Amino acid sequence: MIVLLLVGADRAANAYAEDQMASQIQSSLALSGKPDVTIQGFPFLTQLAARTFNTVDVNASNETAGPGGQLEIASLTATLHGMHIHGTNSATVDQFTASALVTFTALANAGGIPQGITLSADGPNQIKATVDILGFSSDATAQVTQVGDDKINIKITDFGGVPADVLGNLVNFDVSIPKLPAGVTIKNISITQQGLRITAAGTNTTLSQ
Repeated sequence: MIVLLLVGADRAANAYAEDQMASQIQSSLALSGKPDVTIQGFPFLTQLAARTFNTVDVNASNETAGPGGQLEIASLTATLHGMHIHGTNSATVDQFTASALVTFTALANAGGIPQGITLSADGPNQIKATVDILGFSSDATAQVTQVGDDKINIKITDFGGVPADVLGNLVNFDVSIPKLPAGVTIKNISITQQGLRITAAGTNTTLSQ
C-alpha cells in the first residue's frame, strides 16, 4: 500500500510539473496554445528534489506563433536534455533540439501570396509555384534561403513566362521565424512534400516567462 501511495504521489507531481512546464514553454516560444510535455524518467520526485530533469519531450500541432500569430505551425517537436529549474520563472537547458513544419498553405498565408497560386515541393531548397490566375497558366520556381538568424527568404528564380506583377509578393518575400529561446539558432531548413521543415538547436539555452 505504501509503495502504491508513493507511486501515486510521484505520478501526480509529474503531471503537475508537466503542466507548469507546458505553460513556461508556451510563453518562451510565443505559442498560441499549451504544448504537450512529457518528463521522462522514474521516479520523478528525485528529479524534482534536484530541480533537474534529464529529458523533457515537447509536442505541439496546429499552433500559431509570434505576435499576432503571424506564422502557422503544423507540427512542432522538441527535446530538452538536462533542464535545470531556477526560481519560478526560468530554466536553463543543457541541450535543446527542435523541428517544426510550416505547410505550403501557411507559407502562402504568411507571404500574402495571391489566390490562384499553389505552392509545392521542387527539390530540397526550391518551391514550385503553379500559377492559374488572370489568364496565366504556368509553373514558376522559387529558391528558399535562410538570410538571418530568424528570417527565411523566398525568391523567384524562374518566372515561367508569368509577369512579376501577377506573382505579387511571391517574387521576393521574407518569412520571420518567431523568437527562439536564448542560445537556440536555426540549423537547417529544407523543403519536403509537406512544406518547409525547420530544425533548430542550442546548448546552455534559457527558457523564461
